[in-house]
Amino acid sequence: MSSTSLVRTSQELVSLLSCPGTGSVCAIDTEADSLHRYRESLCLVQFACEDLNVLIDPLEIEDLAPLGGFLGERPVWMHGADYDMTMLRRSFGTLPPAVFDTQIGARLLGVRRFGLADLVELYFGVVLSKSSQKADWGKRPLSPKMMEYALNDVRYLLPMGEKICDELKAKGRFEWFVESCEAARLKVLDRDEGRGEPWRIQGSGRLDRAGLNFLKFLWEWRDTEAASWDRPSFMVVTNRQLIDWSLALAAGKKIEIPNHYRPERRKRLTEVLDAARAVAAAEWPEKPRGLRRRRDSEFDARVARLIATRDSKGAELDIDPSLIAPRSIIESIADGEADPAEVLLGWQKSCLALD
Repeated sequence: MSSTSLVRTSQELVSLLSCPGTGSVCAIDTEADSLHRYRESLCLVQFACEDLNVLIDPLEIEDLAPLGGFLGERPVWMHGADYDMTMLRRSFGTLPPAVFDTQIGARLLGVRRFGLADLVELYFGVVLSKSSQKADWGKRPLSPKMMEYALNDVRYLLPMGEKICDELKAKGRFEWFVESCEAARLKVLDRDEGRGEPWRIQGSGRLDRAGLNFLKFLWEWRDTEAASWDRPSFMVVTNRQLIDWSLALAAGKKIEIPNHYRPERRKRLTEVLDAARAVAAAEWPEKPRGLRRRRDSEFDARVARLIATRDSKGAELDIDPSLIAPRSIIESIADGEADPAEVLLGWQKSCLALD
């Protein structure tokens, strides 16, 4: 197999994975069509292993199981791995035994600009093109420009990983890196993607019960429209607009329907709003009960002490203090509602002097 190719059949995939050059560790990236379709699907897998730098086409390969088995037996390098791990979990039902994330490693080194292109320029002096960043990866054939862009997403990961590991070991932070990567991997494995009320989007906490009622109907209308159109939901209307509409409707105001909506869509939206208005107040969704902490001088002092310790340690290590602990976690610890051992990693507890 050539060092740069597009794998498009099950036979080619098996041949790739049995090639002597695959080695014991590989790098992976994925491309999906979330910007262009209602239900995103895995459209491309970028694969690098020793001297191989290859694109795998899930849209043409009938059986991807060999790839799942291959990845399930060896550590994998990724960058900003949460989304890619999510796609792999959906495709194969599991994840590699270890996933090392160059973004996590760079942040633990104190790097402030940690996008892939930033790190490639930092470590190799190469400026990557971003021309295909929002391309439709579900279309075929892939253009040469798209293929080159995709290959660059994995071409540098393994040598970059070596450089990052060397620096982490020199700073005594390699164990922090391993622990942080494993926590990120387990987070994806444990994530419940079938949450019961997906219409409770960011910003819905601003709504009263009447607003939540409108939001629920609007979200379901948007979801139906997006599904029938086979486009992402935000192309029908954004989350922010849904919140603004719900606020206005709950206040008894009219909303301005976008002029580009076709008559059929406008009609369906009007019908949905009429249905929402017909719901009795007793049946409106409940507002979730938020955590109300008793804020007093002792609580504030505990938070201030932990924040001061965190920020001082962050400055000493020259890393973003939020890597040690975000404020929300610090407040939960100060309030006694969370055990540090359950919400912090070992190295984070050590930095906060809580171990």
